Amino acid sequence: MSGQDTPTENTRLSIAVIGGGSAAFAAALKATDEGAAVTLIQRDPMIGGTCVNVGCVPSKILIRSAYLAQIQRKNPFDGLANHEPSIDRKALRAQQIARVDELREAKYENILKANESITLIRGSASFKDANTLIINQPDGNTQELMADRFLIATGSAPAIPDIPGMADVPFWTSTEALFAESIPQHLVVIGSSVVAVEIAQAYRRLGSEVTVLARTRLLSREDVALGDGLTSVFESEGIRVLVGASASAVGFADESFTIRVDNEEISGDALLLAAGRPPNTGDLNLAAAGVETSKNGAITVDNRMRTSVGHIYAAGDCTSQPQFVYVAAAAGTRAAINMTGGDSSLVLSAMPAVIFTDPQVATVGLSEEQALRDGIEVQSRTLGLENVPRALVNFETEGFIKLVIDAASGRLIGAQILAAEAGEVIQAATLAIARQMTVQELADQLFPYLTMVEGLKLCAQTFFKDIKQLSCCAG
Repeated sequence: MSGQDTPTENTRLSIAVIGGGSAAFAAALKATDEGAAVTLIQRDPMIGGTCVNVGCVPSKILIRSAYLAQIQRKNPFDGLANHEPSIDRKALRAQQIARVDELREAKYENILKANESITLIRGSASFKDANTLIINQPDGNTQELMADRFLIATGSAPAIPDIPGMADVPFWTSTEALFAESIPQHLVVIGSSVVAVEIAQAYRRLGSEVTVLARTRLLSREDVALGDGLTSVFESEGIRVLVGASASAVGFADESFTIRVDNEEISGDALLLAAGRPPNTGDLNLAAAGVETSKNGAITVDNRMRTSVGHIYAAGDCTSQPQFVYVAAAAGTRAAINMTGGDSSLVLSAMPAVIFTDPQVATVGLSEEQALRDGIEVQSRTLGLENVPRALVNFETEGFIKLVIDAASGRLIGAQILAAEAGEVIQAATLAIARQMTVQELADQLFPYLTMVEGLKLCAQTFFKDIKQLSCCAG
């Protein structure tokens, strides 16, 4: 890797950060803590990146409102009357936007104003060479910027599949779906991963008919049981899931979409494209700086966020790392430590992930299939939620907890959960993997009774005993 001389003691280290989202801000704040002067180059009009503006925050508001609508429509208790909810999408949307604006102001705009060591430049940056950026500003002016270190944190954008007719129709990406002013009668979703399944279920619960086109199956990168379980849930709610389905042509006329799938034409009044998010690197002129990327444009980084050029770092969705906001923020912080003379790495062997469907899907570590592919001899156990007391008293027993261990050592190496509150449960498994606990050690831990996380203990116990023969809360 090539490098650049460190500034002298009398010169303040200068760092240019391209981007304005979670990775960029985490890096900027940490770098200024370490005494650096940071220039933040932000292309988008709104500071804060995907998560707060058009991702995590607005999607969870949409999902929560849809969940509460569904609870009114169908609850599991005999003595509580169900009724069709009254849904005012415009009022929900206004509240959603207000909370997004509030969080962006509190977590980004106000922090930026208060930090005199960060200078914001509005514009689109690209590399002139490894030491210089060219910034095209909104007013048409061009500025050159040199720095001692660079961090690329430009995020990602929704993929637009190359389907005949797609360029001529008013499809939705996740952004339009999250902030739509009305609820469509029939939403067709192209995609089968996180964004696709979360939005599909939310709109079904808000009153739309929903069809999901999955090229292979739901959640194709996860344990098969997770995708199969979620498919069963979707179908029970009236969501049509077409597996092994690919759109071959798309049309739009008279406010209606027509999607050709195999020998069938599917019609709907809204079409969501949720087929992944490629990195935003195409306009950066990375070749001029010598920064290497993968075929899809993702910047190649090591576990210290260094690119192929020693003084240029990258973090977040524009890199080869997993596309999660907490990974981006952690990577940005560690990049800043390394850019300012420290040594910090990002270890992703115990990285939790959550899909906010209902029930939720949560994973950490290796699935059984991944472990076998890596040559690890494993054992696994799957515990149905009908064996978890909290799930029983909630009358929410659809789902399971699966644990994967290294057969030789007994260490926990993976967990996959389909359950209500799985996102809360998974962190205990994450800590167990990070601390290299054996499944016996996990089984011996004290878990509070009538919590969902107790299911981890019960599943761990199944490696050694028949838990159906235990009394409740048996240790």
